[in-house]
Amino acid sequence: MEKNLNTMEFEPLTIDNAVIEFDMGSGEEDGIDIEHPDEEEEDFGDQIMEGSISQDFFTSDLDSNLEPFEGMEFESEEAARIFYNSYARRIGFSTRVSVYHRSRRDGAIICRQIVCSRQGFRHDRDRDGNSSESRSKRQRAVTRVGCKAMIMVKKQDSGKWTVSKFVKEHNHELVPPDKVHSLRSHRHVSGPARSLIDTLQAAGIGPSGVMSVLIKESGGANNVGFTTVDCRNYMSGSKQKTLGTGGQNVLDYLRKMRAENPNFFFAIQGDSDHSTGNILWVDANSRMNYNYFGDTVTFDTTYRTNRYRVPFAPFTGLNHHGQPVLFGCAIILNESEASFVWLFETWLAVMSGTHPVSITTDQDRVIRAAVSHVFPNTRHRFCRWSIFREAQEKLSAVYQSYPNFEAEFRKCVNMTETVDEFEMYWETLLQRFSLVENEWFQSMYLVREQWVPVYLRDTFFGDMSITQSSDSINSYFDGYINASTTIQILVKQYEKAITSRHEKEVKADYDTLNTAPVLKTPSPMEKQAASLFTRRMFMKFQEELVETLAITATKTEDSGTMTTYRVAKFGEDHKAYSVKFHVFEMKANCSCQMFEFVGIVCRHMLAVFKVTNVLTLPSQYVLKRWTRNAKSGVVVNERAVELPNNARESLTVRFNNLRQEAIKFVEEGAKSLHTYNVAIGALQEAAKKVAAAKGPGIGVGSLVNGSHQEVNASEGNQSGQSQSFTAVCLFS
Repeated sequence: MEKNLNTMEFEPLTIDNAVIEFDMGSGEEDGIDIEHPDEEEEDFGDQIMEGSISQDFFTSDLDSNLEPFEGMEFESEEAARIFYNSYARRIGFSTRVSVYHRSRRDGAIICRQIVCSRQGFRHDRDRDGNSSESRSKRQRAVTRVGCKAMIMVKKQDSGKWTVSKFVKEHNHELVPPDKVHSLRSHRHVSGPARSLIDTLQAAGIGPSGVMSVLIKESGGANNVGFTTVDCRNYMSGSKQKTLGTGGQNVLDYLRKMRAENPNFFFAIQGDSDHSTGNILWVDANSRMNYNYFGDTVTFDTTYRTNRYRVPFAPFTGLNHHGQPVLFGCAIILNESEASFVWLFETWLAVMSGTHPVSITTDQDRVIRAAVSHVFPNTRHRFCRWSIFREAQEKLSAVYQSYPNFEAEFRKCVNMTETVDEFEMYWETLLQRFSLVENEWFQSMYLVREQWVPVYLRDTFFGDMSITQSSDSINSYFDGYINASTTIQILVKQYEKAITSRHEKEVKADYDTLNTAPVLKTPSPMEKQAASLFTRRMFMKFQEELVETLAITATKTEDSGTMTTYRVAKFGEDHKAYSVKFHVFEMKANCSCQMFEFVGIVCRHMLAVFKVTNVLTLPSQYVLKRWTRNAKSGVVVNERAVELPNNARESLTVRFNNLRQEAIKFVEEGAKSLHTYNVAIGALQEAAKKVAAAKGPGIGVGSLVNGSHQEVNASEGNQSGQSQSFTAVCLFS
């Protein structure tokens, strides 16, 4: 009898150290590959990517003791991991990520299981198939007991992740609150702790002495956030932080890429054999994208934590679709302030010295100092996710004593909309949860202007939501680099990510250019926006425009040249916003500062435009970086457009890329008779070159002009000492 694979249920299949449960429900349209991590299933630990966390589920309406439920939505897979691990900490167990499903279409992860760390059974065998009991070695304690507790999350067409399965019951005892900090997924050597450990280690203090200092500084062993074993492992690893034999693979790859495209840049800092010096590389696409989208940058240092095998740190941003875009990559082998200064200065030089408007990093003391030195006029933001994670370590006693503290803490940070509201809420937290004397909590207050959203809204960060708790930009390498990635396979995973991201951008471009959005109002402004913005940005604008139907704008002051309006939603007069409208300049400013922070006009300003009969969106409120023509115009230094290696083999990708560039060229060339004549001449010349390139013996490489050379140079660090590095530079 014929069976429907989409409704079949499969019994769990046990394979050595893993239990793989097959659920075919998500593969109906996309086709899925079911995969298992290359090595033993990854512990949750430090693998969550700083640039990929979005926690929109933390709102004022949620119960502080909320447990997972089927249908629960998250902005990303990592947000689901964070929530379940936080839930596990409250309940008393450890988590790890288990099997996942990849889409056969683009290789992206579309389904993930996050399980209790005691799931499955360990079945150790030696190479001859003999039981581990027959070998003369210390027997490992049994930690896996077949626990079924887990959640399964699946990616929806909307891009959000939904809980499709939740098993609550455990078959083992749970860990009491005063011991939960010892569980593996709740242990983490944070950035500040690493800096202190490095300092004490340099002074000759051993692991036990270092832990004594950390326990005293943290106010108890429960608050340190990791164990003596973790500290010893970190100290041992920091002594051996070199590229090792796999480093040659990376260097060979970088030289190969530079040989193929002269616009590819890489630089190496440090010793002559390149084994302990930081490495930076920036490809041609990254340099080009920075010209268009370099206003906000994230330096993602998640992978340099001791749980990751490769201390990898990408520079990323957001493209015109709100997708992650790459600006360069680094391998961090030296974590001194001078080394980070070298890295930032070298990267900035590659980007023609153009400083970003804003930059997001973790709050590591060394990185903070380097950013301040190299980017003095750039607004520096600390990643909220890393602060919330550190809070679980530094305030573990508070989390255990007050189950509702976490929700209240997040509400104070994420949901307050004015400085006064935040200050009042923070003061309430101090009194209610006995935090007046807590040094870490007070230290976070002293730097509040660098991580609390209400203080940052006057600067562009490109965040898609100003009132929700999106902690950082989606990580570019999410799903490709994790705790099991070695230096030997880094290059392969790097290229996979590059290819996947490129194809997703091409698809988003195609959808924007070839499909018309559904308009929801008769407003000519909506029709105008649909023709200007990319699809995703238009949807965001449309959401704001539709909300104006439930908003009133009341004039409160009129000076002749500027009018002030009080804007509020029907039935919510207590929550009003102030919009100042300059009549002659057609400029508006809203107290919510969404336009300054996100780059999309807010519903409050749109409501004022409506009552003042402004029918189309003024040009100053259409940021080019969010439009379908974001990449039109002259590219600095005429840098060549570079396709990822894998994508060069795809006719579809080449066709779409050329068409995309041709459309921009046509739009610019048609603006005047002069540009039209210039464009026609350029096309005719290009046609001749393409025809010549098709001849025998002529390859793509012969059409690329440029030069490069390796140079030795020296650069002074902050202490005045010279520091040698090898740089592969482009001379245009």
